[in-house]
Amino acid sequence: MDRIKCTVQYDGTRYAGYQVQSNGNTVQEELEKALTKIHKGRKVKVTASGRTDSGVHARGQVIHFDTDLTIPAPNWKRALDTILPPDIHITEAEQAAKDFHARYDTTGKEYRYFVWNSREPDIFRRNFSYHIKMPLNLDAMRKACRIIEGEHDFTSFCASRSDVKGSKVRTIHHSTIEKNGAVLIFIFKGSGFLYNMVRILTGTLLEVGRGEREPEDLKAIIEALDREAAGKTAPPHGLFLWKVDY
Repeated sequence: MDRIKCTVQYDGTRYAGYQVQSNGNTVQEELEKALTKIHKGRKVKVTASGRTDSGVHARGQVIHFDTDLTIPAPNWKRALDTILPPDIHITEAEQAAKDFHARYDTTGKEYRYFVWNSREPDIFRRNFSYHIKMPLNLDAMRKACRIIEGEHDFTSFCASRSDVKGSKVRTIHHSTIEKNGAVLIFIFKGSGFLYNMVRILTGTLLEVGRGEREPEDLKAIIEALDREAAGKTAPPHGLFLWKVDY
């Protein structure tokens, strides 16, 4: 048996998230369907670096699967892309070590959240960025980003309905906001992320940008260890799983 590692891009607009579930079509389902077809009806399980929610996108999701077919590893890219729907794309395929694990071997992840900050909407970005009409204070949001960096208990930034067991301590190595015209890119690089953490961080930073909170409030929000202390959860369609590190 060979273990194949793939990097996957997907537009999450029409999917009920990455992970297989009963209430709608998912990215994992499409990947496994394609692999089952290539394996002549034999089911093949796909393991990913982590799940993404309904409407969330990925530029650098990583998966692995085991196969007994003698297909050269790079050829899996073309084989899968031929079958997959046009909103899922394999960017790279390679042979991995037998003990490689897409989820448990991760050393960090990068997420990006896109905001279209203009009075006028851009309809061609509507599925990939959150439209905010009012001007935002970029300097204040960047100050708040610096407070987020480091090792903290991020309980306040974890969805209250999360099933996360154990410690909610995570390390954010890098938190910043880049501006490109009307596009604001919220960038978070860290050791790991809790359920909805990036969307709650972004929603809270946007409240700072609107003048509803001060940058220094982030310290008290972190210390509160209470989801109610943080801001609203930003909608899913602006979020991308950008890169997974190993």
